[in-house]
Parts: sequence; structure tokens; C-alpha cells
Amino acid sequence: MRTISTQEHRDFVESRPWASFLQTPAWAEVKPEWRAESVGWSRDGVLCGAGLVLLRQLPKVKRYLAYLPEGPVIDWDDPDLGAWLTPLTAHLRARGAFAVRMGPPVVTRRWSAEQVKAGIADDSVRRLGDVPPSERSQTGARVVSQLHELGWRPQAVEGGFAAGQPQFNFQIPLVDGDGSPRSEDDVLKGMNQLWRRNIKKAAKAGVEVTRGSHADLAAFHDLYAHTAERDHFTPRPRSYFETMYDALNGEADDRLTLWLAHHEDDLVAATISIRVGTHSWYSYGASSTEKREVRGSNAVQWEMIRDALRSGAHVYDLRGITETLDPDDPHMGLIQFKVGTGGEAVEYAGEWDLALNKPLYKAFELYLRRRSS
Repeated sequence: MRTISTQEHRDFVESRPWASFLQTPAWAEVKPEWRAESVGWSRDGVLCGAGLVLLRQLPKVKRYLAYLPEGPVIDWDDPDLGAWLTPLTAHLRARGAFAVRMGPPVVTRRWSAEQVKAGIADDSVRRLGDVPPSERSQTGARVVSQLHELGWRPQAVEGGFAAGQPQFNFQIPLVDGDGSPRSEDDVLKGMNQLWRRNIKKAAKAGVEVTRGSHADLAAFHDLYAHTAERDHFTPRPRSYFETMYDALNGEADDRLTLWLAHHEDDLVAATISIRVGTHSWYSYGASSTEKREVRGSNAVQWEMIRDALRSGAHVYDLRGITETLDPDDPHMGLIQFKVGTGGEAVEYAGEWDLALNKPLYKAFELYLRRRSS
């Protein structure tokens, strides 16, 4: 276990089928308020695992929360996770960490779109966990069990959203069970009737979807700020997206793509997608309140899905959903929008903490509770 260079880290990520974009060395540039370190595991002198560690200092003391979002990138199928995690925690303790937080990129359960829709329609169902899954992952169950045995603690989840990254995501598989790529027609047929109708409606209305450049981030951000005001969330500043664009595309060409949907001369929707290896993510989206009838949001999503297929991606990831299936929940509209794509709901192992200094960790938890109350 040792600190590795940015180049070593980048080369290792490129050698894997995929890794979360939050575990690329470029992500450190997007989070300058955290101190960052790339760490690596070697076996017989060959790098076999890597992780991006973000370090946040406690006020007034030189002690840090060490955070590995959706990582590290190791062999999570290994039945002896302690062989990977014990050296990591020893290394970070020596760096002054009072606790380590990580989010294993390991699936525990899956539900088909039909199962999610049936759960929404069932008055007795209030949570996705109340619906029997289509798949339970043995690897996921083993990882969760070992983390408990090693002293890690799962983080509390409010309605499906963890303190950091979402535990429940919605994804569209772009390959069949045998690994062969799906066709555009096959993916389109998997969508519900409303989605297919809206894609056709957008095409008939003349909505055009194009790739944007760095210069188009200003227009994207104007629409994003408009969306934030309408949907009551706090927007990120434009500088955040400029930094993300430069950092991710500086690491690999077309890692981040800005998509723009225009109707005539009006920008009606805009999105950001990210791709690492065979995994493609829908990261941010914005839409205009005007001209919603031309279905710009459906048009831009469909173009991103088509691009993911063309690039050889195995998964198109629409990111987080809540676990709640309560029809009165304010997140239900988002869930129904994503379920209409015909993909599947996916539960990950979630985020886990290991306290290295228990008094400091308890003080940290108290600080977080006070800040959120």
C-alpha cells in the first residue's frame, strides 16, 4: 500500500473495464476544498488496486475525514477484503485520518422496471425494499457481511439518499446477459409508451440535439439555474461545471459531454453525461418551463443513450432515485421519469465508515447532527 502518482492512477483506471468517475484522479481537481491523494495496492510489484482519497480537515485540529467516493477500485470479489482494507486504513491513519468513509461500487439487489411500477401501484408498498428483487447479489451480501465483521458501520439513509452518493440508482443495461450489445430498437422497445411517444413528438416538432463546447456552459448554467428555481434546489455555481469540464476532458477526450436540445432558436433542455470505460452516466440536467410540449428532455436523453450504445457502453446510468415508492413523495415524479426508460433499479452496498479515533469520530457525528438540525 503506497501513495501513487496521478499517471499511475490514471493508467490503472484506463486498464479496468470501468471505474466510477468519482475515483478518477481528475475528480480531485473538481473538489479543491478537499486535499487529495492517490493510493495504490501492489502485488509482486504490479499495481492491482487504486483509490482516490479526499481528505477534509476538522476545524482547529490536523485530523481528517478520509473519503473514497464510490471506491476504492479493488477486487471486491476477493473473499478476504481485510487484506485490502487493513493496509488502507493503516496508511490513512498515518496520514492523520480520524475516520475513513467509502462507498463500495458493489450491487446488492436489482429490480426490473415492471417490478418498480407494480410497487408504485400497490397501496401496501411504501419502499422499494418491500418489493422482492429480481436479483440478490452473492458478492454484495458477502461484502456487506465482511464490512460488519471488520468494524465498518453503514451510514444512515434518508429515503434512499445517503449523506454522500446515492445508494439506489436507475440504470439501463446496454448489453444482453451474454454480453452482446443491444440495438437501439431493442432499447427503445423496452421503454414505456409515453417515453416512445415523447421521443417521436420531439423529433416531429424539430427538436435538434447537439454536442456543446466549453463556450456553451454559460447557456447550460442559465437553464440549470432556471430549473433549480422552479424545482426548489440549490444550484452549483457555473465555475463548478467549468472546472469539471476542464478536469475530466483534460484527463481523457470526451469523458464529459455537454448536450444541448434546441427547438428553433430556443434552448429547451441541456444535460451533462460522463463516461469511463463501459459505464456511461447522466450527471446533470436542465429544462425550460416554456415549450415543454416539444419534449426536449426526452430527446436529449434518447440521444445520450444512443451515444452510449455507439461508444460500446454496457450501462447507461441515470443515477440516484429514492427508495420510497409512496405516491405522495415529492421524488415520485423523478422515479417515474426514470422507470419509463425500461431499465432497472439497482441498490449498492451504500457508504460505510470506520472510526480510527473514536472520540474525534463521535465529535464529528455530533457536529453533523447539529448542522443538519
